[in-house]
Amino acid sequence: MKRFHVHMHVDDLVKSIGFYSKLFAAEPARVEADYAKWMLDDPRVNFAISTRGDKPGLDHMGFQVDDASELSELKARAESADMTLLDEGATTCCYARSEKHWVTDPQGIAWEHFHTLGNIPVFNESTRAVEADARCTPAVSADQSACCAPAAAPVAKAACCGPNTSQSSCC
Repeated sequence: MKRFHVHMHVDDLVKSIGFYSKLFAAEPARVEADYAKWMLDDPRVNFAISTRGDKPGLDHMGFQVDDASELSELKARAESADMTLLDEGATTCCYARSEKHWVTDPQGIAWEHFHTLGNIPVFNESTRAVEADARCTPAVSADQSACCAPAAAPVAKAACCGPNTSQSSCC
């Protein structure tokens, strides 16, 4: 079964957690110093917020799937629609280990298709991400293109591991 995914960048995590907790009538399933995520069942949504961006607003949307066959189905759909596909394969980001790929719609909005395999205690385990994290803080200049992933998803500049930074998001 698929779960719709939305990732937003926020300026004030604590204030935003309070707002969305009231809006959803639920507390986040995960809270970190720079990140919070709600796993809602009605509607079935993975809603994440983070302070890793330099501009508040929509970072990306997507679908989280429950198994590898659903992820393969989404990949086949994207390929049949002649969408440019960035296949990250196995990766770690947003405090999770997952298998994922990205597509970008005609308006430049990044869509993440992913299967979460488990939680991890850090935002991202890769060396590339550690180096990128040093460059991808809100105080960093607009040249964040070396961060976490695809130049195939250009939107507005934002946080590390977010498609709005000319790299893929991982949440």
